Amino acid sequence: MPNRFNFFTGVGVRLDVLIWTSYGKANLWKELMTQSEEISWNDTVLPFQLDASDIRGRVARLDGLLDQVLAQHDYPPVIEALVAEMALLTALIGQTMKLRWKLSLQVRGNGPIRLIATDYYGPIDDGNPARIRAYASYDSDVIALKADGFSQIGKGYFAILIDQGEDMTPYQGITPISGGSLSACAEAYFAQSEQLPTRFSLAFGYSQEVSGNSGWRAGGIMLQHMPTAGEHVASAVEGSGGGELLTAGDMLSGDAIENWSRANILLDSVEELELVGPTISPSRLLLRLFNEETPRIYAVQPVKFGCSCSEDRVRQSLSIYSAKDIGHMTTAANIVTADCQFCGAHYAFDPMTLGFEAKPADADDNS
Repeated sequence: MPNRFNFFTGVGVRLDVLIWTSYGKANLWKELMTQSEEISWNDTVLPFQLDASDIRGRVARLDGLLDQVLAQHDYPPVIEALVAEMALLTALIGQTMKLRWKLSLQVRGNGPIRLIATDYYGPIDDGNPARIRAYASYDSDVIALKADGFSQIGKGYFAILIDQGEDMTPYQGITPISGGSLSACAEAYFAQSEQLPTRFSLAFGYSQEVSGNSGWRAGGIMLQHMPTAGEHVASAVEGSGGGELLTAGDMLSGDAIENWSRANILLDSVEELELVGPTISPSRLLLRLFNEETPRIYAVQPVKFGCSCSEDRVRQSLSIYSAKDIGHMTTAANIVTADCQFCGAHYAFDPMTLGFEAKPADADDNS
């Protein structure tokens, strides 16, 4: 089936070619490492490809973005961890999108943790940062603050939604919550909805360094097997995994499954501190893990916290209501208020200026 997320552009740079050339290994290694050190890897996503294995991937590092996302709310640690994991998944998956698209990830359950939602806004212009925002909804009276967060989502679904802009039909894919983590849910989604073997290795947490600096840090690697021309897995195939979910063995065979298994074994050797940094750059980490797989890197994508809410957007969302409906939303102070769940922005409006029966701002002047 078509791969909706295969949007690599450019030829990339093969890391082994940078090192092993007639100019000498030592000089080019030094040059590569110097370039790596000059780049701030905080809040970035580095796309790469393993040419010898037909596998693509991304390395993400988040820090300031997570601090800003979590600073918008007073979440307990159990919720903060889930939001951090979801934001990291969003950065890894969202980077594959074309410019100006919006990708949303949602997890909804029937447990104390009802919703975790994130949005990724592709950069308007090439080279500009993408924007990510995140939000969680939970029952503070029922949630167990010292228990595992994922187990408190309960039964529900994991969804990916893609908004390609005006005059384009939004895409939505949904799979049941499965596995023991949000990353396992994402892996199951790509297996079931896209028939793409996918693997995530993530690390995240609140860091308190000896230097006195503190804050949230997260890092992760995403691997995804690239489909060959004409490759297709029929949706009717019954998966051999738990809950009849598709596994890599159901989707790959021959050299492909060997390559995929080898890449996963190499990824298993990664350590949490290597994922979050800051002592090893993503490019150096790729060389350590996959130097025999001919890694090729692409342009780094910066990411930052950003929200799309505005007064105009709130007015537009309320434009479908009548004056009577707006009246029910009006407070005793004769205003209509709205708060953004993602960034906490507060808006207040004159009810007479809202809804499809709104009174024009200059109506009194023309009467």
